[in-house]
Amino acid sequence: MKTRERVVQLIDAFPQVYPGARCELDFRNPLELLVATILSAQCTDKRVNMVTPALFKKHPTAKDYASAPQASLEKAIKSTGFFRNKAKSIRAAMRTIAEEHNGKVPNTMEELCALPGVGRKTANVVLGNAFGKNEGIVVDTHVARLSQRLGLTKQKDADKIERDLMKLVPREHWTDWSHWLIWHGRRRCYARKPDCSQCEVFQLCPSGKIFLRTGQARKSAASN
Repeated sequence: MKTRERVVQLIDAFPQVYPGARCELDFRNPLELLVATILSAQCTDKRVNMVTPALFKKHPTAKDYASAPQASLEKAIKSTGFFRNKAKSIRAAMRTIAEEHNGKVPNTMEELCALPGVGRKTANVVLGNAFGKNEGIVVDTHVARLSQRLGLTKQKDADKIERDLMKLVPREHWTDWSHWLIWHGRRRCYARKPDCSQCEVFQLCPSGKIFLRTGQARKSAASN
């Protein structure tokens, strides 16, 4: 089966497997999603969602973050890890938003990536989930891993993986595609021991049979 044909079948299959697939960061507006996405670097969405309710309540506007003392913001987000750099990024980005965008998060890739501490991945999250704009495909560790296992790319660099995916996946599915792969990566296609025997898209994955064979070989060797 050709790669494009498999992608079409995956687009048909994933919504049935994960009908509720969505961004798992809690947010009510673009500003909250931008902050939550910055906090999610090297941190679980679950942990971020534990931190953000109090954070959002205390800082409802960009100006509130920009004027917040560094030490105070660091303390509030400490459990998300890398809190010093994250606090600096949030304060700097919010200062730019307050001063150059009238306090509103910009809704273009160029303007978002011009914000301090904001890269293409973060911009894709905000554009796709807060503004409903398919400007790119979010490539996190799950999307990168599954894209390689599904035979959709041989690249390891996130930007190159994104370019390969954008050629294969129709634009209207770009945001959903990331959700589907992230959900599948968290619930079935684990990094160390993918659950290939229970995988709902096993027949569409060129790596599945390989993982099953190597897994069975390990079990056989361990029992001898």
